Order: sequence, then C-alpha cells, then structure tokens
Amino acid sequence: MQVQQEDNGKKGVFYVEVDGKREALMTYTWAGENKIIIDHTEVGDLLRGKRVGYKLVEASVDFARKNGVKILPLCPFAKAVFDRTSSYKDVLV
Repeated sequence: MQVQQEDNGKKGVFYVEVDGKREALMTYTWAGENKIIIDHTEVGDLLRGKRVGYKLVEASVDFARKNGVKILPLCPFAKAVFDRTSSYKDVLV
C-alpha cells in the first residue's frame, strides 16, 4: 500500500488508491511557507481497520521532516495520533 501526495502550494492531500479510486485521504492547508494544518482524515470501508489513517499521518510527518515544515493537526484523528506518538513532537507547531 503506497501513500501518495498532491500539493498545489495552497492545499494538499495524502491519499491511498485502490483500483484507481481514493479509498483513504488526509487533507491539509498551507499556513505560510513553513506550516501545514491537517484538517480532515477519511478512510473508506475497504481500508478501515488496516491502520491506513496512521500511515497517512506518518506520511505527513515524513514530508514535514524532509521539508522543514511544522504541522498543526486540527483533525481529531490526526491530533489523537500526534498526542499518542512522542516521536512526532519535533514536527508539531
């Protein structure tokens, strides 16, 4: 399962496709040049229970570390993952 990303410089999305259809996604908005706000996470029935939401959050953390970006997780799911994962604290706003 591969997490993909699209980013237009204002908004972006991390997502997982199955048979050409997005079955899981996590959206974010840029807040300046060095911060993204995660605002929504959604996992469809096909991938539910397979920790795909966690993989989306992990992809955002990897992106943030590689690009010197901080993350503000407003989405309740993403916030809960950040709260439970101390190794992600370095990218939190």
